[in-house]
This record gives sequence, structure tokens and C-alpha cells, in this order.
Amino acid sequence: MIDPNKIVIEGRSAGGLLVGAALTMRPDLFWVGIPEVPFVDVLNTMSDTTIPLTTEGWTQWGNPNEQGSFDIMSQYCPYYNVRTNSYPHMYCTAGLHDPRDPYWGILKLVAKIREFKTDSNTQVIRVRLTQGHFGSASRYKSIEELA
Repeated sequence: MIDPNKIVIEGRSAGGLLVGAALTMRPDLFWVGIPEVPFVDVLNTMSDTTIPLTTEGWTQWGNPNEQGSFDIMSQYCPYYNVRTNSYPHMYCTAGLHDPRDPYWGILKLVAKIREFKTDSNTQVIRVRLTQGHFGSASRYKSIEELA
């Protein structure tokens, strides 16, 4: 038997979207979630054409201004799917200068989870003030951050 209290899920960028979707769809399966520079506010982000890469991303993600794409995206968008529930511990990262996945997406998601959660688990957000989407360029700094 698998013990959810021993499972950690981690993903970065679009992988962070997968983590966010898993945490909002089945929060009971994980002890800790680690979404790093995650794409977690899909509907609002993909609707904002002032964000770089948004309209270019419509070919990959869909255009939420079209009903069919909206319906699909709303099924997995983490921000859109937060409900009253218990949520696992979370360690979230963002980069202040990230043009791909803006830092406010994870801030909004965690604020909403904190509003709706029914447990005492902790959600922590680390916004790296001097970094963008790709984190540290130095191999040693990357290892230090991971530790």
C-alpha cells in the first residue's frame, strides 16, 4: 500500500502546472508539493495578451477566449480548481523577472489555497528577486538552492 504521507511531487514551469493540477484535483495523494516557477493561473494568464508569449502560446495551450479551449483549460487550471479541502504542504518558487510564468500566478494560487484549506499544513513561497524563469546560471548556486 502506498502512503500519501511519504509522497512529494515536484515540477518546474509547465511541470509546475502539472503539480498544481495534481494538488488541486487530488490533494489527498501528496504530503508535499513543490511547484517551481509554475504556470498555475492558466486561464487568466492566457487571456492577458500584454504578457509576452501569450498569443504565441495559444497554439500550444489553446485560446481561452474560445469556448472549447476555455472548457478544457478550466478542467485543469490549478487556480480555477481550488476548493474547500485539505491541501498538502507546499514549497513554491517564482522569479520576480520571469516573463514566462509571472510570479503573481503562484502568489494568487497560494492565497486562494490558504483561504479555502481546512488543514494546518504550510504553504511557503520563495520569490527570487534577481532571477527570471531559469534560476541561477551558476552550477554551484543551483545546487545550493536545491539543497
